[in-house]
Amino acid sequence: MKPMIGIYEKALPSKIDWLSRLKMTADLGFDFIEISIDESDERLARLDWNVSQKQELRRSIEETHIPILDLCLSAHRKYALGSAEAAIRERALDIFNKTIDFASDIGIRIIQLAGYFVYYEPEDAQSLERYRAGLEIGLAHAERVGIMLALENVDGQHVNSISRAKRFVDDFNSPWFQLYPDIGNLTEQGLSVNDELEVGKGHIVAVHVKDVIKGQVRRIPFGKGIVDFVSAFQKLKSMNFNGPVLIEMWNDDSAEAASIVSMSLEFIKEKMRLGGFTD
Repeated sequence: MKPMIGIYEKALPSKIDWLSRLKMTADLGFDFIEISIDESDERLARLDWNVSQKQELRRSIEETHIPILDLCLSAHRKYALGSAEAAIRERALDIFNKTIDFASDIGIRIIQLAGYFVYYEPEDAQSLERYRAGLEIGLAHAERVGIMLALENVDGQHVNSISRAKRFVDDFNSPWFQLYPDIGNLTEQGLSVNDELEVGKGHIVAVHVKDVIKGQVRRIPFGKGIVDFVSAFQKLKSMNFNGPVLIEMWNDDSAEAASIVSMSLEFIKEKMRLGGFTD
């Protein structure tokens, strides 16, 4: 079965409209795109779009037949669920609930959550407890509208493995809270990708692929890092994983973005083939 392969919106030019972005996604050979709600004012403003703005995006999706399958919610780095500041936690929950509503309105199926308790402030003894409480509140709303939340293992010292992410899955025990492994982050942490994927078996809704080097998990060109993609795809195949695969990359509005993305897609397709993930 041919897997669905998607591309992160930040790999594509930022100064184009969504119709152009979705057409570019299709022209480059991808099956879907991942939208970002990050800490920037520009992307946070999407959460306050009016009905006509949302309708325009849905029409673009219908015209191009390219779904926005998932959403990367990284705004919780600045507005942390685990923050010691009540006002920041309140803003984090507001963003969380608005993101879930946005996903429901657009037809987005998965919201990827970052496993940082806090990011720009020091961690304290209650950071984890506050983070977990925030996730639980958001999950209740996601369950109500049928949106999947999926926790990503991140760099750093918080939820930096599938094993740690799985504890939340087990704790919440909800079909609407699952895992979104990042193979690059696992590799950068020095963990066994295959062992970690096995821990998540039956709970993985999608997979992020990117290349990394030790100490750097972003903007490493595919093939220039240390990730063993073939082994990872072999493991996913053995687990009968058939979910979406998202190529995560940042091209920072490079004039060569399209060619870089095209080469990256061919690179990953070849690793999938060598790993027996595809024919």
